[in-house]
Amino acid sequence: MHDSNGATLKRISVRATLLAILCTLPACALADDMPRIEKKDGRFAMIVEGKPFLMLGAQINNSSSWASTLPNVWPALIDLHVNTVEAPVYWELMEPQQGKFDFANVDLLVNGAREHHLHLVLLWFGTWKNGQAHYVPEWIKTDPKKYPRELNPYGKVLDVLSPNSTSNLEADKHAFVALMHHIKDIDAAQHTVIMIQVENESGSVGSVRDFSPAANKEFAGQVPSALSTALHAASGTWSRVFGADADERFAAYSTASYINEVTKAGKAEYPLPMYCNVWLTYPVHALENRDHPSPGQEYPSGGAQQGNIAIWKSAAPAIDVLAPDFYSDDKAFYRQVVTAYHREDNALFIPETGLSKDFGSNFFYALGNGAIGFSPFGVDYTNWTISDAKIPAYLSANFALFQPMSSEIAQLNLDGKLQTVVEQKGMPRQRLHFPGVDAVVSFGFPQRDGEMPPGTADSSGRAMVAQLGPLEFLVTGFDASVSFELTNPPGAQPRNEQVEILRADEGQFVNGTWQTSRIWNGDQTDRGLNFRSGNTNVVRIRLHTLPLYDESVKSPRL
Repeated sequence: MHDSNGATLKRISVRATLLAILCTLPACALADDMPRIEKKDGRFAMIVEGKPFLMLGAQINNSSSWASTLPNVWPALIDLHVNTVEAPVYWELMEPQQGKFDFANVDLLVNGAREHHLHLVLLWFGTWKNGQAHYVPEWIKTDPKKYPRELNPYGKVLDVLSPNSTSNLEADKHAFVALMHHIKDIDAAQHTVIMIQVENESGSVGSVRDFSPAANKEFAGQVPSALSTALHAASGTWSRVFGADADERFAAYSTASYINEVTKAGKAEYPLPMYCNVWLTYPVHALENRDHPSPGQEYPSGGAQQGNIAIWKSAAPAIDVLAPDFYSDDKAFYRQVVTAYHREDNALFIPETGLSKDFGSNFFYALGNGAIGFSPFGVDYTNWTISDAKIPAYLSANFALFQPMSSEIAQLNLDGKLQTVVEQKGMPRQRLHFPGVDAVVSFGFPQRDGEMPPGTADSSGRAMVAQLGPLEFLVTGFDASVSFELTNPPGAQPRNEQVEILRADEGQFVNGTWQTSRIWNGDQTDRGLNFRSGNTNVVRIRLHTLPLYDESVKSPRL
């Protein structure tokens, strides 16, 4: 058959129109709507459905992703007021026979999250779980010749797959690609799953590195030039370049390179944001009968610990975030960890932390340092970490406060408009500096005129202040009062002005719009905005200026 030119042009026009219509559908919007991590002026945000998203998360216990236990998971998540659940996917369950996959448990997690209106972070328990190989399938565990283990310096076979083995890597890649393909099939249009953890607290427990013949051969060779360049280091062998730390740095490069390949393969199938969680190197004083932490003993050697971050950033560019798991009551150390992982090239994300009272202030501190998410570990009613089927109030209070405005908080953080302050022992009053205005935060009650605030018995006070306009702020907190003072630029003459509350509206954001429930005054605003320990209040405050002195009065100012 032969078409005239006019008919051909008409057919092309119709096809173009159909294509334009189809591109309005979710399938064509996939790339734009994909969950992702966005950077703006050195700050980060998780973007979900096109908007900044603050992950108020909870990680369930390791053995809770089963059909028999999930009914005891969802009620705990509701009680904690989370918007995201972190749950493991077990390689041994997903691929019980080589090449034969069972995604029933993955589907249970995705469908359960949807039913409870939660987003989901899947944790790939593959080659590594806490520095060991506990979740690899039996067909790998029983074939160490094909899937070699690490050896310690004395030749002992460890419960750790070697990261210097191609067969180990290919097996993990194949399984992870299958997982990502399945997630894409069932969730590409809905984005229930917003992030993937690749492995778990990777590295080696039992040895500083793999001492197998294959690994020893690599170790005796030259440090890869790309790594030497990235670290601004001299060229040479691992021992020459890194000295006494050579074994651990080699382990870090081997582990990071392995996981980078797994991640790249998974992202090629479905490019969700992906992160690695980290078993940290803890301070010396946290150890018993040892004067320094030993890689492979106190922590898995080769993970993305503080001293290995630069190696991981060079060797594993496919990983979006290196995320520290934090289990300590050492406040100074927590601040050091936040500083270490809150980098220009790394969004701050706390994917695991304890269920202690430190959770409250640690959450506020992370938020004030731009955290994209924060999750306590062990949140379910399986009697493993919570024995009375009840979430402690000190845990639920934070998320109950922030859940209704999590999107707005994430946007304010991305825009650099949000600050937090956490009470420190001996510092019951602190300041937050905004352009032209200071927020003065006083901890503990009662607060009497002319006296310093009393602070709290356990230094648990905390507050958040976000600037909405020149003299407009969003304020909340616990065991704190917040007042405002005008500030002058350095060296400027004092202004004959003061600031006072014009209006304080308690309320919340509903579908992005602020709705006032009542106006604060009297006891709620005396000496500032007062937020007690059981508070679930958020206040939108407008200030105004007025003269500090009446210039018509000529009496001397004391």
